[in-house]
Amino acid sequence: MQHGVSSHSVGMWRHPQDKVGWDYAKPPYWQHLARTLERGLFDAVFLADELAPYNSFEDSSDATIRYAVQAPTHEPAALTPIITGATEHLGVGITLSTAFEHPYSMARRLSTYDHLSGGRIAWNIVGSYSPSEFAAYGQQMPDRSIRYERIAEYVDLCCRLWDSWQPDAIVADRETGIYAHPEKVAEVNFEGKFFRCRARHFVAPSPQGRPVLWQAGASEPGRQFAASTAEAIFAIQPTVSSMRAYSDDVRRRVEQAGRDPGAVKLYYGAQVIVGTTEAQAREKADYLRSLLRPEATLAMLSGQLGVDFSQFDPDTPLQDIPVPGIQGVKDALVATGAGETVTVAEAAEIYSFRFSMPQVIGTPAAVADQLEVFLDEGDADGFMLLATYTPGCFEEFVDLVVPELQRRGRYRTRYPGTTLRENILAD
Repeated sequence: MQHGVSSHSVGMWRHPQDKVGWDYAKPPYWQHLARTLERGLFDAVFLADELAPYNSFEDSSDATIRYAVQAPTHEPAALTPIITGATEHLGVGITLSTAFEHPYSMARRLSTYDHLSGGRIAWNIVGSYSPSEFAAYGQQMPDRSIRYERIAEYVDLCCRLWDSWQPDAIVADRETGIYAHPEKVAEVNFEGKFFRCRARHFVAPSPQGRPVLWQAGASEPGRQFAASTAEAIFAIQPTVSSMRAYSDDVRRRVEQAGRDPGAVKLYYGAQVIVGTTEAQAREKADYLRSLLRPEATLAMLSGQLGVDFSQFDPDTPLQDIPVPGIQGVKDALVATGAGETVTVAEAAEIYSFRFSMPQVIGTPAAVADQLEVFLDEGDADGFMLLATYTPGCFEEFVDLVVPELQRRGRYRTRYPGTTLRENILAD
């Protein structure tokens, strides 16, 4: 989800059941969502983010604002104490960009949230991809060839800070007045290509030590970074076969990096639309699609891929257009055609409705059947569920689909641990 009026399904705010009686800018909405997801034994709420309104379409953010294309969007990390304060087990995955903040303050902030939550924080590591973000911060968008090199150095520095306190550094001896042994709190002296730092980490070790490191690596350098660093990976693959290919590739890379492939969990995106009958579920999906506006869909696709698609014939094949934005998004959209050409107009509608994720539409039993296929044939460890209208879509999943999966022995019946890392690894 996003901390805003609309998430990735662009027309959701127009749905008559979206946020009825709720205000996304107020704590009760998020507290209710958090309790609903914890009732459903979810690992976490994953908070996506965008740092500025998209402005690639027609060289303007007018369409973004006019049609609420992921706008307005509030700062996501501020929700962390609200969500974790309303729950005991649910984690929070926070999308925080490495592009505009120094690693020292990032490490301090995430350690603080991990303390406040009792160890339920994940960091979705991103480097920012949209021209509008860099324009908002008055910076030039860097060459994509160095994006992951810079991100890797950023995370390396954060990890050195998190790991700099020895477990027995704090003694809190009131008699001697010694709180911590400085020789057991290393000063990090870092001289990198992109960052410099000389300091001790300002926060004592949090319950998890480090937040769970989450990443969405799709490109070649992205996959390599995810395989060497991430503990949980979010991937958008539109078909079972592409899921399997991605799983095989990433697990091979993880092993080559000297890590245990089973310790890195793969979450695949899915948009679930469930109904008491197949016809009702299909009707719901058709209605959701009808809420899209062509200008809104093109504005979103333009923003994500960094291309002004108003300059192209809507029937132009997407695969023929080079993109400076997220290459993995383009690849996933092209793959949705399953061998058929995907045009710009088709790609815009697909992306603005379901983010290139496979749709799982049907009764609770039919939804469970399809998710089992993704688990078994796609080699998925879990799923990232894309919101359609809230909080209803998650209430429906928790009330209808979770019990069906539990009856089949494919879903937990209790939380196995106390921290987010424990809950993720235990399954």
